[in-house]
Amino acid sequence: MRKSISRLAASIGLGASLVIGSLVAPAAAQAEGKIRIAEQFGIVYLLLNVVRDQHLIEKHGKAQGIDIDVEWAQLSGGSAINDALLSGSVDIAGAGVGPLLTVWDRTRGRQNVKAVASLGNFPYYLVSSNPAVKTIADLSDKDRIAVPAVGVSVQSRLLQYAAAQQWGDEQYNRLDKYTLAVPHPDATAALLAGGTELNGHFSNPPFQDQALANKNVHIVLDSYDLLGPNSPTLLFATEKFRKDNPKTYRAFVDAIAEAATFAQNDKAAAADTYIRVTNAKIDRASLIKLIDNPRYEFTVTPKNTYKLAEFLYRVGAIKHKPASWKDYFFQDEHPLQGS
Repeated sequence: MRKSISRLAASIGLGASLVIGSLVAPAAAQAEGKIRIAEQFGIVYLLLNVVRDQHLIEKHGKAQGIDIDVEWAQLSGGSAINDALLSGSVDIAGAGVGPLLTVWDRTRGRQNVKAVASLGNFPYYLVSSNPAVKTIADLSDKDRIAVPAVGVSVQSRLLQYAAAQQWGDEQYNRLDKYTLAVPHPDATAALLAGGTELNGHFSNPPFQDQALANKNVHIVLDSYDLLGPNSPTLLFATEKFRKDNPKTYRAFVDAIAEAATFAQNDKAAAADTYIRVTNAKIDRASLIKLIDNPRYEFTVTPKNTYKLAEFLYRVGAIKHKPASWKDYFFQDEHPLQGS
């Protein structure tokens, strides 16, 4: 008998184990010299791995004459990330453009959350082990798709975007009922092991590539087919943190820009960093080959985020329509030239 998803969650240690590291209790605004960063899973967070490994925030803080204490936490899902940011548990949030647009929309005129930078351009794949599912039109009650957060994660929003293209805007959430919130590492393990009701995963690298190494898993949907090359994952913060901690914030911005240059120009060293920081059990040569994929770009400049913003406004998922991508990105000393 196939396991239910509740048994699956218990067997792979969901719940409290989603937090790797420790989140500090909600507190008052931090003084200059401290920053708390929440990230998730996958190569898309490689720039943060580089920042952490090379102590780049501390380096750029010293250049401004301050010592910066950096704390790191790991969560799964945009909802958990947004909750941590709004509760004051973290200062910089790493999550998909979907969660960013949700929190930007809900905090306008209050916390005024906006994006700080992109983490790069990467294709995200919806993969399945069900041979009958060739396109999203083939999905049925027999299918269960893992996403980081149901309805709001960038994977969920991309699935909604695809559904709207297939069946019209009024049915944009038609496939939500087939999705389940499961962290990428656990979803990949469950998909490959079989024996559960989970037979699909809207993933990110390297997890989607690990799944595709199995001959029984195939691509159903490629995010680049929907939006073109795009920046699916961003870093964001509240306006208050940015204003109250200008030197710390600037050190972070400079650090992430330096990390992007490093990762884009030295893929082997970037792969070593990923393995070292995350303790990933992945073959080094395979990882280097993966991140050297010409479809990947490590950059802080956002690309093709506005199409999703327009869509979410059009279907009523957000109440405010941004005039352009610049409405939900902070424009700092060196303004980003994105889309």
